[in-house]
Amino acid sequence: MIARLVDATEGFLERRGIAAPLMMVRGDGTLVTARFARARPIETILSGPAASLVGARYLTDLDDAVISDIGGTTTDIAVLEGGRLRLDPEGATVGGQRTMVEAVAMRTFGLGGDSEVSLQERSLTSAIVLGPRRLVPLALAAVEHDDAVAKDLQRQLLKPITGRLDGRFALRTGVPDRLAAGLTITEARLYASISAIPAALDELLMSTSQVATLNRLVARGLVHIAGFTPSDAAHVLGRQANWDPVAARLGAELFARRRDGQGHHVAKDADTFSEMVLACVTRRSAEAVLETVFAEDGLDGGVSVANPLVQRAVRQRRGMARLSIVLDRPVIGLGASASLHYAGLPPLIGNDCHIAEHADVANALGAVVGQVRMSAEARVSQPEIGLFRLNSGERLDDFDTEDEAMAAAEAHVRILAASLAERAGTDQARIETVRQVKVATIEGERSFVEAIVVATATGRPRIAS
Repeated sequence: MIARLVDATEGFLERRGIAAPLMMVRGDGTLVTARFARARPIETILSGPAASLVGARYLTDLDDAVISDIGGTTTDIAVLEGGRLRLDPEGATVGGQRTMVEAVAMRTFGLGGDSEVSLQERSLTSAIVLGPRRLVPLALAAVEHDDAVAKDLQRQLLKPITGRLDGRFALRTGVPDRLAAGLTITEARLYASISAIPAALDELLMSTSQVATLNRLVARGLVHIAGFTPSDAAHVLGRQANWDPVAARLGAELFARRRDGQGHHVAKDADTFSEMVLACVTRRSAEAVLETVFAEDGLDGGVSVANPLVQRAVRQRRGMARLSIVLDRPVIGLGASASLHYAGLPPLIGNDCHIAEHADVANALGAVVGQVRMSAEARVSQPEIGLFRLNSGERLDDFDTEDEAMAAAEAHVRILAASLAERAGTDQARIETVRQVKVATIEGERSFVEAIVVATATGRPRIAS
């Protein structure tokens, strides 16, 4: 996949006569040449989010912050410490598995502008639930299929009772037919009845069991569900104007008409319900930030956020004891909808929320301002008294004194780091070395145990000649 991406990009540059070196972002936010990335493609894991964090640092000039990037499907949160991204010591997590590839320490939540809006079932009060599934916003579905979407929404509004399937549509994703192989008879039959035009679920599904069948088609990537999302709520309130506000309002009216366990309407009108949805996005965003910082403090983030005292603080519930939470650093909000969803964040986290003017392009900016940074490591041990052994990659040498071994280790890793940095794309790297020496005191005398010497070479990429 990386090879195809590099080939396409290099071809694009060549056709336009652009001779600039092609660089790629690694998972730790640093840059490497396309050739380097071809040889070690796994190191580009999480490169997109990492680039956004580097861009956020540049835009705000903050050294310590929590960076929260809200998109259409997910919210990605990471910590900025001393001007650098905090890396995951155990490697990036992909598909629930540790990769052992160094990358930014990031927590991902199923919360975004296109998150599914639903109501908590089996409750006296109908609390709003967001995500984690992504839906096609009604306002977006209506842009290309206005008649089909608006007509069905208006028909559903004329019914005396709003059903659970009202305001929901199914449409094909457009993937090749060969990817639909292996469907069961019931799945194939339902899939055949779905087309590229949104079909209202209350007419498409004939039984409750078909809901599970439809969900399996969605999981296979064959079908999209269109429904009400926070993006629709923003269109209803005039805070977003990309797509069709009429379909969004019809969807909000359907939700507002639904009744809770006490028989009361969920909201008095479409505007009120949309306000509730956007407030829920802000609150869930605060909970995601708090879950991240609790985990950074060594706590169980999810359990801590669910604590009734934390919930009272986040939901700003009044009582004889007033509770609040104060972060030790501000939040940097990224994403095209950050200004909308994070405007009400400061009171919930007890600190500022900085939203840069160009936060929507922080990802691209991070790729531009990033630097090449490569590290090399050597280990010095004492396998027996009076023998100091240097071990680094393929090199294994013995020395008579600790000073000789340490000096050789430092010289060796500096050469290695400089060589790696040159391969990664910089000609003028500055090199810093760090020593971590472990010693023991035995009968009042210092005894060398082990030392690790790390050299880090940092520099800007080469420029076109």
